[in-house]
Amino acid sequence: MLAYYLQGLMLGAAMILPLGPQNAFVMNQGIRRQYHLMVALLCALSDLVLICAGIFGGSALLAHSPWLLALVTWGGVGFLLWYGWGALRTAMSRDIALTHDEVMKQGRLRIITTMLAVTWLNPHVYLDTFVVLGSLGGQLEAEPKRWFAIGTVSASFLWFFGLAILAAWMAPRLRTVLAQRIINAAVGGVMIYIALRLAQDGVQHLARLMS
Repeated sequence: MLAYYLQGLMLGAAMILPLGPQNAFVMNQGIRRQYHLMVALLCALSDLVLICAGIFGGSALLAHSPWLLALVTWGGVGFLLWYGWGALRTAMSRDIALTHDEVMKQGRLRIITTMLAVTWLNPHVYLDTFVVLGSLGGQLEAEPKRWFAIGTVSASFLWFFGLAILAAWMAPRLRTVLAQRIINAAVGGVMIYIALRLAQDGVQHLARLMS
C-alpha cells in the first residue's frame, strides 16, 4: 500500500505547488505572522474534505451540474479581482507601513472568511480534486483508494504548514517597505491573472451550455 500512498503524495504535491490564491494567502499571513498556522490548518482541512469528496464519488456532482461549476467560476472571478485589486492598491500606497498596520488589525473572523473564499470559490480546486484526483483515485479498489487519499491529503498538510512556517521565519526580511511592495504587487498580479483565465474559461463554458 506504500506505493499508492507515495503516488497520492507525489500527485498531490505536483497539483498544490504552483502559486495560486491559497498559497499566496497562506504566504501573506505567514509574513504577517497573523494566524498563519490557523490559516494553514483550515486550508489543509478544506483540501481534506475536497480530496475525499472527489476520490470517494464527488466527481459525479460536477459532471451532472454544469451550471454549478459556472456559478462557482464567476463567483471566483469576482472575488479574485477584488482581492487582487486590494493587493495592488496596497503595493501602490504612499504609506505602505500604515496600510500594513491597518491590515494587521483584521479580525480572526475576516481572515477565516477570506481563506474560505480563496479556497472554495476557486474552480480549479474542484477540477483538481473532483476531476483529476477523482478520476484517478476513483478507479482504485477500497484499500488502495484510502492510501491514495491519505497520500494526497498528506501533501496538503505538509505544504501548507511548511509554507506558513517558512514565511513566518523569513518575515523580518520580507516586511521591509520594498519587499512588501513587491510581494503585494506579485500577489495582486497573480490573483488578477488567475481571475482573467477563469473568466476566459467561464465564457467558453457558458457558450457550451447555451449551444
